[in-house]
Amino acid sequence: MGRVSNLSDDDLAILRPLSQGLTTDVIARELNISERTLRRRVRTICNQIGVDTPIEAVVWAVRTRRI
Repeated sequence: MGRVSNLSDDDLAILRPLSQGLTTDVIARELNISERTLRRRVRTICNQIGVDTPIEAVVWAVRTRRI
């Protein structure tokens, strides 16, 4: 699943709360960004690691011990 990639600390700061089940509106508020920006960044993370969904991105991050 996915390819080897180095995610930035900012990318991991998005995946961590996703892994805890927080909603995009809550995460966006906590990161002081818009929900649209958050969704765009999640899509970029998914593309970077070669997965199709945010859930797969979280699974990838956990399996590779990034979060």
